[in-house]
Amino acid sequence: MEELKKKIITEGKALNEEVLKVDAFLNHQIDPVLMKQIGKEFAEQYRESGITKILTLESSGISPSVMTGLELGVEVLVARKRKSLTLQEGLLSADVYSFTKQEQSTICISSEYIKDSDCVLIIDDFLANGQAVLGLMNLIEQTKASIAGVGVVIEKQFQKGGEELRNKGVRVDALAKIERLEKGKVSFTDEEVHI
Repeated sequence: MEELKKKIITEGKALNEEVLKVDAFLNHQIDPVLMKQIGKEFAEQYRESGITKILTLESSGISPSVMTGLELGVEVLVARKRKSLTLQEGLLSADVYSFTKQEQSTICISSEYIKDSDCVLIIDDFLANGQAVLGLMNLIEQTKASIAGVGVVIEKQFQKGGEELRNKGVRVDALAKIERLEKGKVSFTDEEVHI
């Protein structure tokens, strides 16, 4: 997706060989025009898949998920990283290790919102080692719903997550695929760009 790549070039920051900072438009400050384009792109990729629900993880996956849900006309369910007083009954949980935060957390959803008849699309901001996606897949599997695929805004292909998911037969669609990060520059799978 060219608009996303341009945004990564102009506003992203490769902090080192593993971390890409995109706080200016995706994780902290949100560019709603770009999120709308991202939502349209994911919707086009999955329009014929029978999606009935989108599942994401708080908080960075919410914006692209809501825009995709708007395009597809389906509800978005947000897995929480912390238990809530309002989320007690029918609680489904899975453990997830965060690459960026370097910590383990338990994510949870209410079983009330995903049924075994649902066809679920997972959307997340980044795909690195795949732990967040695996945790979300675990939650869906607990409900017996089907998984249509995984849409990620940015995939770091030099980390193992995408390859491992694809080897398991999971459909993974990334809008920007990064082959390599170096301090100050990003190499996409099809070109090198200095930022």
